[in-house]
Amino acid sequence: MVYLGLDLGSKTCGVSISDRTATIASSVEVIRYKDYENLLLNLDAIVYTRNVDAFVLGNPLNLDGSMSKRSEITLEFKELLESRYPTKEVIMQDERLSTVEAERMLISNETRRKNRKKVIDKIAATIILQAFLDKRNHEK
Repeated sequence: MVYLGLDLGSKTCGVSISDRTATIASSVEVIRYKDYENLLLNLDAIVYTRNVDAFVLGNPLNLDGSMSKRSEITLEFKELLESRYPTKEVIMQDERLSTVEAERMLISNETRRKNRKKVIDKIAATIILQAFLDKRNHEK
């Protein structure tokens, strides 16, 4: 089963993908988009060329676990994904502090600030997807 991890932002979407055994998440790209239709067209290419079976969408909850404004926007995007890809499950994954973790990783690797901005969303998407895969595989 191949999962596509998504870290949805207001202008960018980080994308990651799992291997066929759903064990390891890898970064794919950062999609810069103007509107959701533009984003979905970019996702179409990935979904169909990589034979994606399901989505793992980062849910940016508040630190106390409550829904944030961004969570509500993400849930609306989840509905768009479900209507566009009706045969594919869309799983919401808690993404609290994933961007902070991605930033720390990049800083510890001495990645320059300019370069961090280019890749942070896909690293965050990879962290989100790997957290889901680890939880899923641990529950088996």
